[in-house]
Amino acid sequence: MIKLFKSLFLSIAMTTIAAAACSCSGDKTDEPKGGDSGVTINVTPENIDAPCEASSASLSVSANADWSISSDADWCKIFPSGGLKNSTSKIDVTISAYTGASKRQATLTINAGSSVKKVIVTQQAAPTLSLSTSTICFGAQQGSATINVTANVNWVISTGNAAWITVSPTTGADGSTAVTVSCEANSSETDRETTVTFSGDGIESRLKIVQYSDVINTPDGYTLVWNDEFNSPDGSQPDLSKWYYDEWPAGYVNNELQRYVAGSFGNEKTAEIINGVLNITARKSGSQVISARLNTRELWQYGYFEARLKLPKGKGTWPAFWMMPADGGNWPHCGEIDIMEEVGTNPNYTSSSIHCTSYNHTIGTQKTAERLTAGAEDEFHIYALEWTPDYIRTYVDGNQLFYFANDKKGDENTWPFDKPFHPILNLAWGGSWGGMNGVDESALPATYMIDYVRVFQQTR
Repeated sequence: MIKLFKSLFLSIAMTTIAAAACSCSGDKTDEPKGGDSGVTINVTPENIDAPCEASSASLSVSANADWSISSDADWCKIFPSGGLKNSTSKIDVTISAYTGASKRQATLTINAGSSVKKVIVTQQAAPTLSLSTSTICFGAQQGSATINVTANVNWVISTGNAAWITVSPTTGADGSTAVTVSCEANSSETDRETTVTFSGDGIESRLKIVQYSDVINTPDGYTLVWNDEFNSPDGSQPDLSKWYYDEWPAGYVNNELQRYVAGSFGNEKTAEIINGVLNITARKSGSQVISARLNTRELWQYGYFEARLKLPKGKGTWPAFWMMPADGGNWPHCGEIDIMEEVGTNPNYTSSSIHCTSYNHTIGTQKTAERLTAGAEDEFHIYALEWTPDYIRTYVDGNQLFYFANDKKGDENTWPFDKPFHPILNLAWGGSWGGMNGVDESALPATYMIDYVRVFQQTR
């Protein structure tokens, strides 16, 4: 009986073990478990390369488990958002247009169980090709200037039929490239201009090049009596037999922030001639801002005064072309004529004014006129004053801006403009007008460019 019981117990135990073994090795191997390496995701294509224009693409996705797909970028949308196991689904990918200057990427993530597959969508940048300036102006002498070309495409330069200019290099690629434009001397009696075209990947940028002639156009009834064309060698200062500097500390006038120095401070130049153009530069030097203010040594009573100018950029700049008498310390009774003023906080709006005892800004009675001179900070314009015993009249590019008549009362309070004055060129920084909305030191260094100054007087 005991042997029979042991045999029965052993038989039941073996049956239980066999059943357990059978249960562990059953036919459910297609049911993926967390962390199970048996889950497979297939996707075609594995990456998408898209143009900058709006476009669409599609993915073919299958897996041996239910799956979902998501995008981490709102400019890259997908539909549908998932599929069932052991079936192949088409996923539509919609990509928005892009105007950025560098390519961007989105990640599409497919999840099936604990398995993950990623698809990278790369959208190319819109082609860009920009120039640091749209216009270069040269004097009549031989010269050169450098601009920066910024692009994300390969580009090439076409100079057309202008044999009097050369450019180097003539091709470029992705990134920033310095291009030097050189011109021959202009010995003709007329100004000349041409356009250089930069092109690549279907886009273009154009550079206008202007070169003036040696001929000085004299206003009717006037004769040239003094001029400075700034034709000295590059790097030199203006002719000190014609000009002198004011050297003043910051805050000396109009609460201006700059310190006026005589052309340079250490190795830092505030006035120098480059390519036949006088450059007055306001720059940071340690904790201070330095700049230059120049006065002609000669004075004139009445005449036609003209300068070709390109104005600096930046909030805080305050360039001027104006006139004062020798006794300028007795302001405003001495009189002041502002031919051209502009402040960088109101870019390209140029103004003319007069100041005297009866009419000046400290009492809010100054006589002034202002206009938008489009491109004043990007290209040269001609600013002029016609001053006679009867009136003061200013012009921008030959068009009248301001008019102030002599009231003929013989009153110095209203017409002190009957004695010699001298032209002044300066670039202030900040101050009561230039800094009315604060200053932006990231604009420094800022350069005020003067191509020439000419003085004419009436023929007698």
